[in-house]
Amino acid sequence: MLLDAASLYFRAFYGVPTSVTAPDGRPVNAVRGFLDMTARLLTAHGPDRLVACWDDDWRPDFRVAALPSYKAHRLSPEGGEETPPELGPQVPVLVDVLAAAGVARVGAPGYEADDVIGTLATRARGPVDVVTGDRDLFQLVDDVRGVRVLYTNRGITDIEVVDEAAVSARYGIPGRAYADFAVLRGDPSDGLPGVAGIGAKTAAALITEFGDLAGVRAAAARTAVPRAPLTAAVLKRLHAGAAYLDAAPVVVAVARDVDLPAVEGALPRRPADAGALAALADAHGLRSSLGRLGAALGWPADVLD
Repeated sequence: MLLDAASLYFRAFYGVPTSVTAPDGRPVNAVRGFLDMTARLLTAHGPDRLVACWDDDWRPDFRVAALPSYKAHRLSPEGGEETPPELGPQVPVLVDVLAAAGVARVGAPGYEADDVIGTLATRARGPVDVVTGDRDLFQLVDDVRGVRVLYTNRGITDIEVVDEAAVSARYGIPGRAYADFAVLRGDPSDGLPGVAGIGAKTAAALITEFGDLAGVRAAAARTAVPRAPLTAAVLKRLHAGAAYLDAAPVVVAVARDVDLPAVEGALPRRPADAGALAALADAHGLRSSLGRLGAALGWPADVLD
């Protein structure tokens, strides 16, 4: 099980009220929501390995160089990612909690968590569950290899299992074609404009007809007599968007070959540092959430006493 950590703690922050606080009054809603979600996922799906995948770089230079609009709308005045003031201080707390609990946490300089997930999923020898609220990771779904997405629809309890059939049902495209579909359609949440004038239905029709983005572009280059779905208007739009189509695939495609160390991710049968975890639990009011996580991991009931 690979957790898209930033996606989950943002989802937890907005899904759990900020009135959930530590003894000193500071909000801990994102930390508690993340831990509670993880406990539910472990109980429901029973993985034998677990890795929290981290954004060491939420807006990598190689993606910005290809498409300057990439996540530009999320930039703070200081140049970092715009984050709610109540959330920022909770992230280091979560880092400390995961370390003390013994849950593997992996990031890579210059890459997003998506790329860490893509690499670990590609390396995996068995089935993989990717937990995220980010549709970009639908491109990893692979029924043959047993890679699926557990998609957090809303809050921290609504989880949709996404396999190739679910991708096809949702978007009307082949199950492994999400990345090319996203390039054509665009994604405003990532600052990805798409090809002007080509919406989801046209993008799906093009990908279904020609198989992938390369097939669409090849067909557009050789088509002399327009016919659906390559109508005259669509051909004009594809030609006008050629520079964008040259740049966007490297932005959308999840890296699958990041230089990562070997990652076991074995479930911790006891906390890595029970004393530190107990101190964190008391300082931040996390005993109930850590109790649920511990129960899901099979820890002794008195491990934090």
